[in-house]
Amino acid sequence: MAVDRKHLRRGGVDMPWTATHATDPGARYGPWFQRRPGLTVVLGAVLFLTVTLGRIAAGDDASVGVTMLYALPVSLLAIAWGRVAGLVAGLVAITLQIVWVAGAQVDLSWLGWTSRAVPLLLIGLLLGDASERLARAERERSRQKAREQRHRQAVEINDSLIQGMAAAKWSLEAGRIETGLATLETTLDQGQSLVSQLIRDADELDAGR
Repeated sequence: MAVDRKHLRRGGVDMPWTATHATDPGARYGPWFQRRPGLTVVLGAVLFLTVTLGRIAAGDDASVGVTMLYALPVSLLAIAWGRVAGLVAGLVAITLQIVWVAGAQVDLSWLGWTSRAVPLLLIGLLLGDASERLARAERERSRQKAREQRHRQAVEINDSLIQGMAAAKWSLEAGRIETGLATLETTLDQGQSLVSQLIRDADELDAGR
């Protein structure tokens, strides 16, 4: 039974032939902002620009709650990219408000600034943290699924090889040489097929990372 050894090396070190699970096919159906991060950044920038233009168009009336809409791009970027991106997006929103206040010469009290800045920062931080925690939980679920699959594969290979070899041994001991050799050859072919499948699964997993 010949197995290509080059597929059993990772980082120049010989590894056990038991492979990890193949790429989860459900990953392709994830949220669009995770599958297309570049588009997420572009849309976030468009939302920032749209809200800023809306704030300018609304005039210098600070009571108009247009700036509350900055929560949209902040939320989007936080969910897609995590805590750091959420905080950065919140700071960008605050900076744009500072620019508007300076340009329109609006006088905001400390309460006005707090009511505008703190919610944006909290949204970016909390949503970003929740997004990262969900991603870690999903990775752990995938690892657990891989462990369970490896266990099933190990049991399957063990049952196939041990039972086949035992049957071949009984045939040889009974003097049925041809039957024993045929059983042994079939067992080796089955073992090679199972090992090859594990190698393919490992290669698919590596390609999907």
